[in-house]
Amino acid sequence: MKKTHLFLSMFVMLFTGSFMTACAQQKAKTEQQIEEDRSRDQYIQSMDILSNVIGNVRMYFVDTVNINKMARRGIDAMLGGLDPYTEYIPYEDMDELKLMTTGEYAGVGAIIAQRPDSSVYIQSPMQGMPADEAGLIAGDRILTIDGKDFRKSTTPLVSQALKGVAGTIAKVTVMRYGETKPRTFAVKRRKVIMNTVPYSGMLDGSVGYIRLNGFTDKSAEEVRTAFFNLRDKKGAKSLVLDLRGNGGGLMQAAIEIVNLFVPKGKEVVTTRGRSAESAAVFRTLTEPVDTKIPIVVLIDGQSASSSEIVAGALQDMDRAVLMGQKSYGKGLVQTTRQLPYNGIIKLTTAKYYIPSGRCIQRMDYSQANQTGMATTIPDSLHKVFYTAAGRPVEDAGGILPDIEVKQDTAATLLYYIAVNNDVFDYVTDYFLRHKSIGQPETFSITDQDYAAFCRMMEEKKFDYDRQSGKMLEKLEELAKIEGYLPDANAELKALREKLKPNLARDLLRFKKEIMNHLNNEIVTRYYYERGSIRQSLPDDKVVKEAVRLLRDEPDRIARILSAPKSTPKK
Repeated sequence: MKKTHLFLSMFVMLFTGSFMTACAQQKAKTEQQIEEDRSRDQYIQSMDILSNVIGNVRMYFVDTVNINKMARRGIDAMLGGLDPYTEYIPYEDMDELKLMTTGEYAGVGAIIAQRPDSSVYIQSPMQGMPADEAGLIAGDRILTIDGKDFRKSTTPLVSQALKGVAGTIAKVTVMRYGETKPRTFAVKRRKVIMNTVPYSGMLDGSVGYIRLNGFTDKSAEEVRTAFFNLRDKKGAKSLVLDLRGNGGGLMQAAIEIVNLFVPKGKEVVTTRGRSAESAAVFRTLTEPVDTKIPIVVLIDGQSASSSEIVAGALQDMDRAVLMGQKSYGKGLVQTTRQLPYNGIIKLTTAKYYIPSGRCIQRMDYSQANQTGMATTIPDSLHKVFYTAAGRPVEDAGGILPDIEVKQDTAATLLYYIAVNNDVFDYVTDYFLRHKSIGQPETFSITDQDYAAFCRMMEEKKFDYDRQSGKMLEKLEELAKIEGYLPDANAELKALREKLKPNLARDLLRFKKEIMNHLNNEIVTRYYYERGSIRQSLPDDKVVKEAVRLLRDEPDRIARILSAPKSTPKK
């Protein structure tokens, strides 16, 4: 009898528990259905209002309206309010998407830029590409393309005119710096391939170096080829993979690059979103090329997205030491979906999580502050995760390097030097007056060259923004409001004198930094992007620290990649 009562009690408990679970599930399902119904009603209402607004504008607005342009502005504003990565790409802009994913397009192979007077000029022809082979050089101002006047135009319009079907001829008329008679070049368009590994080489007798600038469907093969060349032909015993300034690209390319250095079957990244199709686990699928060679990965505040997947995955697997500065913090995934009339929407559909389980997204675009800007996820919400070996790592709104190496702060003057058209013309003039220069690593302008440059800048009355002066003005205003100005006037006057603009003084004070910039710009004219990288490496303090670590401190690398004994793995 007791057994029967016990059985009935257990049955009632099980039935009650199952019933309560079913009720909870039904309640959750009901709430979810209510939310879906609400969302559907809002969608129908919004589409009805939008259609009527456009219809009323088309019929009754005082002037004739280009409905396509108006709709495009509305779409861009609507998507721009979600995050910076969601965007509408119409059919006519599809070449830009192809360039981002494949690094390819059909055209002449030149980077162009626009000046304040609306003239467009060649900023940099790509080495070995049609514009370069035809004889166009940096500084050439574009006048006409195929007979059409582009003297006053925009870079998108000029870019579109330079692109075209491979094999066709673009007749480009330019005005060369220092000349008065135009030149015309016949440039045969062809497929232009933008390599994402612009340079690889040896930094030391045994340290190889690979610079990766992006992530396209060819990036993994480019890194593989560069690595084999360094290891098997040049004798590299360790590797520096430089991801600084790399804003990302295809996630699949990041997975394939990680796969080069870790075993087959390792989880690299997981994606999760609202829809079931956005949830996926991505693993390494092929055999690696090298799982033992010591690696240092360089990152900075501009290393984002796929760069962070590579750096974060190699850190979480204890496969590489990360060095530099904290990365950008983009943990979002975009996918494309087809739209009517052959357009595409690039839509943020998921967040990604690297092997330790952390998501390194920095900005919360769903929460805007009082100014309407997205908010940064606060430090108090950061969580600790653990690498495969048990090392603690954070989802710190970016990837934290294992070894932080701070970059020197550049003076504001250098920024304005870098974007000044007169400085660009100085470099162009130097290039036209010198048929050749020395090797990138050793080239430098002379003190006489620099003195001539300074004279030119003073004659041009070069002006630049001085933030210290502006801050002093604000301080004086605040001191006046608060009644401190009479007592502090003498000190403020002395400080004002010290901060008084003095171009000659500043050009002398920052001579070394400005000369380095000029040297790099000049080297780029002769040796292109490869030369620019070669010229900058000898003085790169982060690179020098990476070389020292790999060459002299193998024991330190082992310690960094090992779990601290006092921190158990969770």
